[in-house]
Amino acid sequence: MRELIGWGSSLILLLTLMRQVYSQWRTGATAGVSRWLFIGQLAASTGYVVYSFLLHNWVYVSSNIAILATALVGEGIYLRNRKNAARHAAAPANAAAPANAAAPAGASAAA
Repeated sequence: MRELIGWGSSLILLLTLMRQVYSQWRTGATAGVSRWLFIGQLAASTGYVVYSFLLHNWVYVSSNIAILATALVGEGIYLRNRKNAARHAAAPANAAAPANAAAPAGASAAA
């Protein structure tokens, strides 16, 4: 029974973290997401994996390894999204319009 509570709690936490990482990946946004969240999660999960291993608590060893993996994926997605946002911000405003785009209605061809 004790291990069932541990496995259930770990599953809930892992699903919650996976949903956050998925949402971040799907939207491509970094707003509201702190890089320190993932750095702290990496450090804490690494410590918990070692601690759980020393206690021979396999529920928490496996759970913390999975949480560590979500932190690594989340950090990678965060860095990719931040890089993409910087690339889009640095692009010139007129780069989005094709060079052969027709002039808007009512605009003269000779300026």
